[in-house]
Amino acid sequence: MRIALALFGFALVVAHLLLPTTLLERPELAQLILVELRLPRTLLAIGYGLSLGMAGAVLQAIFANPLASPDITGASAGGALGAVTVAYVLGLSGAVAMAVGGAIGAGAALVLLFLVAGRGADPARLLLAGLAIALAAGSATALMLALAPSPYAFYDAWRWLMGSLVDRSRGQAAAALVPAMIACFFLWRDRRAYDLIALGDDVLASLGVDPRRLANRTMFLAAIATGACVALCGAIGFVGLIAPIIARHLTRGHPGRAILPAGLLGAGVLLFADLVVRFAPAGRDIPIGVITSLIGTPIFIFVLARLPRGSRA
Repeated sequence: MRIALALFGFALVVAHLLLPTTLLERPELAQLILVELRLPRTLLAIGYGLSLGMAGAVLQAIFANPLASPDITGASAGGALGAVTVAYVLGLSGAVAMAVGGAIGAGAALVLLFLVAGRGADPARLLLAGLAIALAAGSATALMLALAPSPYAFYDAWRWLMGSLVDRSRGQAAAALVPAMIACFFLWRDRRAYDLIALGDDVLASLGVDPRRLANRTMFLAAIATGACVALCGAIGFVGLIAPIIARHLTRGHPGRAILPAGLLGAGVLLFADLVVRFAPAGRDIPIGVITSLIGTPIFIFVLARLPRGSRA
């Protein structure tokens, strides 16, 4: 099974880099497009998907809820708000500044959700709190764009708000992916602590793990991993929800063991979705968030329908 998934992932990467192409008769132009356009796009798809999958896995562990994910908890919307505030209000449109703003916005959304819903909240409470935060952040983002000095700010940001990996340079990709990958590494390093969460806070404390410190560190790292990518590529939904759910089934319900598989599945989903986008009819631009929503919505409904009423998951 693992070998088959690895081969499938390798095929996705190759297809994402090389297809579709009509430039084989001009090697120098093909090399330019491959290095300057397709390589950053492929790396962003892998890195963003990895960040969403791993962030979703640790958030589900911390909140003890299978519905927790960067988009459901409002982290993605908060990251978008932070990036828009930095770019259109403060006038700092650099990739690093936007990544910092996105991380701050995502972190603020997660802290607010933790204060409102708390760890172990039932799915309905978590869903309502996350929805309220996401809607508030989305409305604030629209307001920021409406009040921006440029009258075309909203139209310029539309494709970005729906999620896009198009026309990103290698420097921009590095500004987002370097902090995101560092955060993902530290999340993966705490995998054993996440496996112990189900035993309760008292057991965690007796084993030398401070539950509150773990929760704070998790939200901080998840905010960096999510916000840095959202700031560059926009909010892409459902990847951080469906990848951890599948990974938990593959790892027999172990939250810590599911972190890396969730990241790899998230990368695969985003690579596949962006490959679908690239085969859109000529002259049509389909945001990648539309594809991931079409994939993720049925899975989300299925998971929600399977949860017993009043379940704390």
